[in-house]
Amino acid sequence: MWINKGDLYSDYHKIPQAISNEQLRAQVNNYFRSVLPKNKKPSREQVTSAISSAINQFPAILDYYIRSKENDGTSAANISNDKVSEAEAQYIHQIKQLSEILRHQSGFYKTNGQTYQEAHSRVKYLKDVIENKDGYRLFYIKGTPIERESDLQILYKLTWFASESDVNREVNNGRGPVDFKISRGSRDSTLVEFKLARNTQLEKNLENQVKIYEAASDTSKSIKVILYFSYRELNKVNRILKKLKLTGDSDVVLIDARNDNKPSGSKAKKV
Repeated sequence: MWINKGDLYSDYHKIPQAISNEQLRAQVNNYFRSVLPKNKKPSREQVTSAISSAINQFPAILDYYIRSKENDGTSAANISNDKVSEAEAQYIHQIKQLSEILRHQSGFYKTNGQTYQEAHSRVKYLKDVIENKDGYRLFYIKGTPIERESDLQILYKLTWFASESDVNREVNNGRGPVDFKISRGSRDSTLVEFKLARNTQLEKNLENQVKIYEAASDTSKSIKVILYFSYRELNKVNRILKKLKLTGDSDVVLIDARNDNKPSGSKAKKV
């Protein structure tokens, strides 16, 4: 089951190096070189033919190939386990911490008003927790900030319990999916888009995409939330907002998730 011809041939150069028997390793390498053309660079077809000849001459090559694939399988399993652990840390343990912070340090789950006010209030509370209550730590795994906007969307979605509003993620009304549509019936709906500052399409999204979503969803209410992890990213966002004449727009919310500008109270310098 491990033997895939294309994979075997593409990985062939690694196999002789894995042969522990020095004599056999030397024989395999010498034979392989002997069947290649001399004094010129071999073509792909000639290399493939030489590999085939070497395998026929030394069937033990297949044993080492299978052994290497078994070792790779163990490594893949270990990597998979690490990724599961990271996801568990981010989406289970850390979101529980976020919920507890919101529950005890804010009125996050007591928001009233229409969807626009509710969505704005939740974004405001989320911003406060991230910037002022160490919530920024929840967006880092092993010191590295999250790389996908979907991670931020999931964290936001998980904070929306205890609400009368209907919160739907990636609603597609024919013009592409919007991150969140928060509604109470057909006459009250608000869109929320989350973006990482590093997104290369950020300017295009702010300029056109949200307006298209609003028209498709029959609403004029939308909030754009931008999360940044460095001063450089903040400068980039500010340049875009200035260019689009959105500086100071209350519906564009910037959240500072930097980890290098939030000293503890005991270490902060007195002003």
